[in-house]
Amino acid sequence: MDTLFQPWAWYVSGPLIALSMYLMFYFGKRLGISSNLETFCNIAGAGRLNSFFKYNWKNNLWNLSFIIGLIIGGFIAKNYLSTNNKIELNPKTSIELQNLGFKNAGDNMVPNELFSFESMSSKSILILAIAGFLVGFGARYAGGCTSGHAIVGLSMLEKPSLIAVIGFFIGGLIMTWFIYPIIFS
Repeated sequence: MDTLFQPWAWYVSGPLIALSMYLMFYFGKRLGISSNLETFCNIAGAGRLNSFFKYNWKNNLWNLSFIIGLIIGGFIAKNYLSTNNKIELNPKTSIELQNLGFKNAGDNMVPNELFSFESMSSKSILILAIAGFLVGFGARYAGGCTSGHAIVGLSMLEKPSLIAVIGFFIGGLIMTWFIYPIIFS
């Protein structure tokens, strides 16, 4: 497989993340998706309903570029950097995915059973809506999202971020091993 389509090695991507964090600290900025959600609510006029959203959203324009970059990067990755090569999965994982309804587990990185318009049903839309609400509520309740706590908070040695990241992992394990099989059984 062409090396262009391989994930970057840790010794390249890790230092780039560290350099990004250093530059953000230097300029007094904090990175996180949930702060962009606050900004979007502020732009939409939520400040008229709740004083939490009363601030000058234009101070966060730099952070909105992060969202734009995510969208553009996702588009580029999906349309120009993705291949149709089979993914080498553990045979046990392939069987478990087939038992959950994935017909061609490992055929590509983006399974059609999850990421196609044909796969959308009222059940999946409801699950996405509930999950989106819980993630948004949880991010605000935890004082930040996974990227904010795991990358920014841990690099600043913040104890609340360590607690939040441990909670994220515990929640992920519970979802993967208990809730997900119930939803898709």
